[in-house]
Amino acid sequence: MSGLALLGCGMCSAIGLNAPAACAAFRARLDNFTETRFISQGGDWLLGAQVPLEQPLRGTARLVDLIAGPIRECFAQARSPAAEIPILLCLSETRRPGRRPGFDEALLEGLIAALDLPGPEMLRPYAFGQVGGAVALRDARALIASGTPEVIVAGVDSLLEAGALRHYDHAGRVLSENNPTGFMPGEAGAAVLLGATGGPLVRGIGFGVEEATLDSGQPLRAEGMVTAMRQALGEAGLDYGQISYRINDLTGEQYYFREATLAQTRLWRGKGDPEQVWTLADGMGHTGAAVVPIGLAVALTAARKGYAPGPIALYHGADDSGRRAAIVIEAA
Repeated sequence: MSGLALLGCGMCSAIGLNAPAACAAFRARLDNFTETRFISQGGDWLLGAQVPLEQPLRGTARLVDLIAGPIRECFAQARSPAAEIPILLCLSETRRPGRRPGFDEALLEGLIAALDLPGPEMLRPYAFGQVGGAVALRDARALIASGTPEVIVAGVDSLLEAGALRHYDHAGRVLSENNPTGFMPGEAGAAVLLGATGGPLVRGIGFGVEEATLDSGQPLRAEGMVTAMRQALGEAGLDYGQISYRINDLTGEQYYFREATLAQTRLWRGKGDPEQVWTLADGMGHTGAAVVPIGLAVALTAARKGYAPGPIALYHGADDSGRRAAIVIEAA
């Protein structure tokens, strides 16, 4: 599949307040993990990947600040007027613990004001959590195929919220001294500018559903991830062995590492592992709905700067509900 190209990107994360800084820090394997204002159920201060914003904002205002900058970065790289570029905005899933009623509406209103947009017509929310970026990317492909010159796929999220942290900590899923295989809560905003040509191509997008979810108790065979990867590779006309490197949303939890390993074992027919694996959470923590735009921005920057391990990248992601996604990116 062709006709969907990565043209530009923006990012605001714990390791950089713009895309060039964040991608350079990620390449250098830096992190910015610090003590948060939250205490675990064991009585320890929780660590997190907090974004060092100039203003100590909280709640919706903080998320607006996290994503406004990355979208402005994309506007600066676009040929179309800002008011004419559709923005597909990925947000936390509707069932996220601690999510407040009216969250989507408040965030969109704040972002319209921050970006001085004429109205909500060009801003579309995708409340699907970690896989939302792949859904938005699929819709961006359709928009561009129908004649829209440029589209922005953006995502913003924070796991450093009291309601969410309390839930995941009590479930034994947050990294702490007593839980070395939990995830590091993070936050970020990221955006990518898309067009028909002019940059690395999104060659394939795939989806799957995993029945053996984290809490199901069923034996895991990675059926959903294998389905998503095969679909994305099939659209691209590629074999798994042609992948140069993988980008993933793994956050440190054993279940998801085991799933990714099983999927690779089932698809790779060669000997050994020819790939490099880039794990976004290593520097930025668990970034939720922002992770797909982050992965696309990292792939775009690596291709442009010439340090990607090869021309073909496979992104893969998963969420707690069982949804799986895969994206194939080929450097132009």
